[in-house]
Amino acid sequence: QVQVVESGGDSVQPGGSLRLSCAVSGSIFRIGAMYWYRQPPGNQRDFVANIFHTGSTYYADAVKGRFTISRDNAKNNTMYLQMNALKAEDTAVYYCNVDFVGDPLSYWGQGTQVTVSS
Repeated sequence: QVQVVESGGDSVQPGGSLRLSCAVSGSIFRIGAMYWYRQPPGNQRDFVANIFHTGSTYYADAVKGRFTISRDNAKNNTMYLQMNALKAEDTAVYYCNVDFVGDPLSYWGQGTQVTVSS
């Protein structure tokens, strides 16, 4: 059974930094792409960033230059989101999403809360 587990959410002040982690296990397939989404209170879930198995990365305009997505080379099933210069509008539940090559399903974690407030 595939498991997707996020961690690292916390409460920080504006301008602060956090690093989120996403650990994936339980699939026999190779990871094709990993994504971060976020859902602010009362709003829809939005794309934040993603990284393909090739290493290519993409970012939402709102986070470009502040957030960095990466994967652990030693632990290929672990992804990170380094978030710097955090703003109040970054407050949201952050979700990890994973697609595997050859698996038609897409897998989500349970989310981790990030709160940016003074």
